Amino acid sequence: MSKNAKERLEKSVSTWITLILAVACGLIVANIYYTQPLIESISSAIGLSSEAAGLIVTLTQIGYGIGLLFIVPLGDLLENRKLVVTLLILTSIVLIIAAAAESAALFLTASLFIGVGAVAAQILVPYAAHLSPEETRGRNVGNVMSGLLLGIMLARPVSSMVDKYFGWHAIFIISSAMLLVLALVLAKVLPARRPQTTDNYPVIISSMLQLLKTTPILRRRALYHAFLFGMFSLFWTTVPLVLTSPVFHFSSTGVALFALAGVSGAVAAPIAGRFADKGLIRSATGLSIALVIVSGLLPILFPGGSIFSIVILVLAAILLDMGVSANLVLGQRAIFALGAEVRSRLNGMYMAIFFAGGAIGSAVGGWAYAMGGWKAAMWVGVLFPLLALLYFFTEKRGAHSDIS
Repeated sequence: MSKNAKERLEKSVSTWITLILAVACGLIVANIYYTQPLIESISSAIGLSSEAAGLIVTLTQIGYGIGLLFIVPLGDLLENRKLVVTLLILTSIVLIIAAAAESAALFLTASLFIGVGAVAAQILVPYAAHLSPEETRGRNVGNVMSGLLLGIMLARPVSSMVDKYFGWHAIFIISSAMLLVLALVLAKVLPARRPQTTDNYPVIISSMLQLLKTTPILRRRALYHAFLFGMFSLFWTTVPLVLTSPVFHFSSTGVALFALAGVSGAVAAPIAGRFADKGLIRSATGLSIALVIVSGLLPILFPGGSIFSIVILVLAAILLDMGVSANLVLGQRAIFALGAEVRSRLNGMYMAIFFAGGAIGSAVGGWAYAMGGWKAAMWVGVLFPLLALLYFFTEKRGAHSDIS
C-alpha cells in the first residue's frame, strides 16, 4: 500500500471512529436529562410527593458527580474500551429497573446509578484525544463533544414526545436497548487502549486534588466553564417557566420545540476545536464568553410576549449554546495537552467543577425567577459570564492557554 493510500485509510478510519464516539457520547449523556420534563408523570406513578419530586433529577446529577470523581479516573488505570462497555451494560440493566420500578425508593436508587453510569461518555472524550494526532486533536475532540452536546439538548424534547405517545416507562426501555447495541458496537470497532501506569486506584484518586493544586490551566479552564455553565443551567431552568407563563402561553410541546432551537449551537464545538488546533485558544475563549454575555442581555433588552421577543429568545438560546459548547471544547483541548497519562483525571476534575457551577446556576435561577421574575433571573444569569470575563482579563497573553 502506498504512503498516500495508507494516510487516506487512517483518516477515514479516524473519521469513522470519531463519528461513532460522537453518537455514543450523545446517547450516553442523554440519560441524565431524560427525566427532567417527566418529573410530574414519574412522581405520580411511583407515589413520590411534590415536595420530593425534585429528587428524581437531583439524585441522577449526584450520581453523575460521584462518577466524575471516582469512575472517570479509572480511564487512567484500566483498559478504556472494556471499562466503557462494562458501564454501558450495567447502565442498561439499571434503566430497565427504573422502567419497572413501582416504588419511589427503587426508582430513586436507580436514578442515582443511571447518573453514575452516564460518566462513560467522559471516559470516551479523553479516549478520543488519545486516538487523535496532535495537529487534529482539537477538531476531533470538538466533533465528539458536538455529539455529546446534541445528546444533552435533544434529550428533553425527545423524552417529552415519547412520554406523550408511549408513557414515561418507554424512554428508559428504549435507552436501555440503545445502550446494549452501543456496547456491542464499541466492543467490536474501538481499538484497545491500556494506560501505561503503575499506580493503583487509591493513588489515582488521591492524586486528583494534587493535580488541581499544581495545574493552573486546569483551575482556570474549569472556573471559566463553571461560570458559563452556570448561565447555561440558569437559562434552561427558567426559560420553560416564562414560555408557559401568561406572557407567551406555550404548551409543553411548544417548549420542547423551542429547546430544539438550541441544538444548532452545538456546531460551535468542532469550530472551536479547529481554532484550538491553530493555537487560538485564548482569543476563542474571549469570543465564547462574549457570546454568553450577549445571550443573557438580549432577553433583558427585548422583553415582552411578541413574535419579535420569541425570535430574540431563540437567538439568545443559540448564542448561549454556541458560547458554552465552544468554551467546553477549548478547555478540554487545553487540559488534554498536558499529558496522556492523566487525561481522565483531568477531565473528571474539569467536569466535576463546572458541573457544580451548573447546579448553582439552576438553584439561583429558580430562586431569582420566584423572587423577581424572568428579567431578574436574566440579570443574575449575566453575572456568571461577567465574572468569567473579569477572570479572563487576568490571563496573561501567550500564557498556558495558547496551546497548539
